[in-house]
Amino acid sequence: MTATDVRPPSLWRNRDFNLLWSSQVLSDLGSAVANLALPLLVLALTGSPAQAGLVGTAGLLVTLACRLPAGVLADRLDRRRLMVICDAVRIAAFGVLGIMVVTGTATLLAIIVVAVIAAAANALFSTAEHAAIRNLVPPAQLSTAVARNEARSYGTSLAGPPLGGLLFGLSRSLPFVGNAITYVLSLVTILLIRSPLQEHREPTTEDTGTGAREGIRFVLANPFLRALLIIAAPLNMAFTGMIFSLIIALQRNGTPSVLVGLASTIFGLGGFLGAFAAPAIQRWFRLPTLVIVLCWATVALMVASTRLTDSILAAVPLAAAVFLGPTCNAVLFGYQAAITPDRLQGRVVSVIFLAATSAAALAPGLAGLLMAHFAPDLAMLVFPLLVGVSALVATFSRGIRSMA
Repeated sequence: MTATDVRPPSLWRNRDFNLLWSSQVLSDLGSAVANLALPLLVLALTGSPAQAGLVGTAGLLVTLACRLPAGVLADRLDRRRLMVICDAVRIAAFGVLGIMVVTGTATLLAIIVVAVIAAAANALFSTAEHAAIRNLVPPAQLSTAVARNEARSYGTSLAGPPLGGLLFGLSRSLPFVGNAITYVLSLVTILLIRSPLQEHREPTTEDTGTGAREGIRFVLANPFLRALLIIAAPLNMAFTGMIFSLIIALQRNGTPSVLVGLASTIFGLGGFLGAFAAPAIQRWFRLPTLVIVLCWATVALMVASTRLTDSILAAVPLAAAVFLGPTCNAVLFGYQAAITPDRLQGRVVSVIFLAATSAAALAPGLAGLLMAHFAPDLAMLVFPLLVGVSALVATFSRGIRSMA
């Protein structure tokens, strides 16, 4: 047996990757709890849904604004130190807010400031974490590592909101004190990682704008990464729009709120299960074939969902489409990590995230506009058409066919 025949140890035995993964579990869980608890706190203090929505909007805008700078910082600074700083900032922010809630001094301005700080820190932390994976995982295991990360993301999105609601019900300060504790544990976990999280770098005098442009140029010059941008943006926008539209349709039909909430749970559960199945599914197809199959299958499943908009059963084909999503993400982002130089990992990830999340941010507005003027089944057909763009790119793009 040659050296190339020896398989690397299982990811479950990769100490440093598991520590990094665990730190992000804690970080994601804290973020999911905060995403529910912060608007609940605003509602409790002001009684204004508009002001509660302002908190979420502020966080979203800050996240988008921080994406490109976060990529530059993740490529310029020590990634371990950057993540530790992010955790320390979040510990302080949520700790102070918890104290303010206990003492009755919390204000809308203070809550918005905490939401903005948390959003910026989350963007920096997640970008550095994504950029660091390549240094902890052998190339052959990158797609499996991304699938593990997908399971983490879906798992915390399922557990975080109920946990945030439970803690808030027990005491308004508990979600924020609990957040501070999760970030303390995340910080400790990061410090326990032994391996470097980046390759050696030469000092540079480039400013942030120049560094960001270098990342954009690298993405646009690479046929695969260009195709990835065109595939990811419509896919994310379509999933967000379909889920938002279905919730509106169910509410219009008088579906009980508990069943509307169950539909959202079904979406998340589909992705959570799909993340665990991703490594097995990847073994059944060559990578270009896998991406093509997943895109076209998503088109068909979304069309099927549009025929069931008067029932919670519409969530089932969407869950099946979400089930396929983690495999697609694992393949595409695993391959991206393998072909991108370490010095550009953060910037390339941030460009892809910015393109995907910016498009998804437009989806609720587009869905609301369509649902206001057309029947639900007709309005929702726009979103599988968007995925059709991704499917056509996957089918005919030389960049996707070049995947090794």
